[in-house]
Amino acid sequence: MFLLRLCLIDQIWFLLAVCFFLACCLHCHTYPSGKFERFRLYQLFQDIIRYGKTKKRLQRPDFLRIFDIPKRWFFHFYTISVIWNGLLIFTSLRALILGESFPAWLDHMLTLLKGSLGNPQKALPLSVVLVQVLLWIHSLRRLLECLFLSVFSDGVIHLAQYCFGLGYYVLLGLTALCVDHLHSEDGSLSAQRSFWLQWYLGPGVLLFLWASFHQHKCLVILARLRTSRLGKDAAQGHAVPHGDWFALVSCPHYLAELLIYVSLGVCSGGGALSWWLVVLYVLCNQALAARLSHEFYCSKFPTYPKHRKAFIPYLF
Repeated sequence: MFLLRLCLIDQIWFLLAVCFFLACCLHCHTYPSGKFERFRLYQLFQDIIRYGKTKKRLQRPDFLRIFDIPKRWFFHFYTISVIWNGLLIFTSLRALILGESFPAWLDHMLTLLKGSLGNPQKALPLSVVLVQVLLWIHSLRRLLECLFLSVFSDGVIHLAQYCFGLGYYVLLGLTALCVDHLHSEDGSLSAQRSFWLQWYLGPGVLLFLWASFHQHKCLVILARLRTSRLGKDAAQGHAVPHGDWFALVSCPHYLAELLIYVSLGVCSGGGALSWWLVVLYVLCNQALAARLSHEFYCSKFPTYPKHRKAFIPYLF
């Protein structure tokens, strides 16, 4: 019944979160035993949830390899995000500054996803534009890191993961526009000015910058592991990362990703159910990815630090 009371966009994020939560639970329960490795359905399950280095030791039939796509194509996701979210920001700024209505195609999409959008004369809250801008900055940084920092191996991702990733950032940009604002801004000049005095703005932006800085720092550490002292590419090998948040978890860049999405929820005022369902999805998605990477490190390196958790310090 709870699901039926949600609008379409909330239903989508809630179901995605549940799917990845169940996938994580299923993997954690079945993988250590090794009882199901010969079953085709289980091999397909593992093939879909894994990518990159976590896929190299996976036993899978040859027919599944026809769905392999290079992991270095990750930059396609962020390219789509920069272009698409840049377009949405441009549209939002025209609505905010010039008072123009959204294009009919965008208005129809938002109405389908969110249902009634309220009074069409109501000004677009600045909090929505702020979330859009921060999301665009995050996507641009990740695109530049993929192009100029990350050193990709010959790892692969599944075609289904690739298609999902392309659609993910399109849906994410639309979700930012669907976010319910906690406060009832009436569109007046005084109401818009009061936005800058809201208590949550500073903490939200600071959390975004802090998490982004540490994510970049951790990605630099990973990139340096792939390059020898002579500057020769060592992309096919793996080593144990050290430094920064790696002292606590195996995948601190995933933890930073979660904190970035939390910061966007704070910047929206903290009362947007739609965005917190996105955060729930990111938590479940990154937890599964972190668990797979953690298992890879533990199996490959016998001296891997025992105190490190996969994703959440001291917990998971």
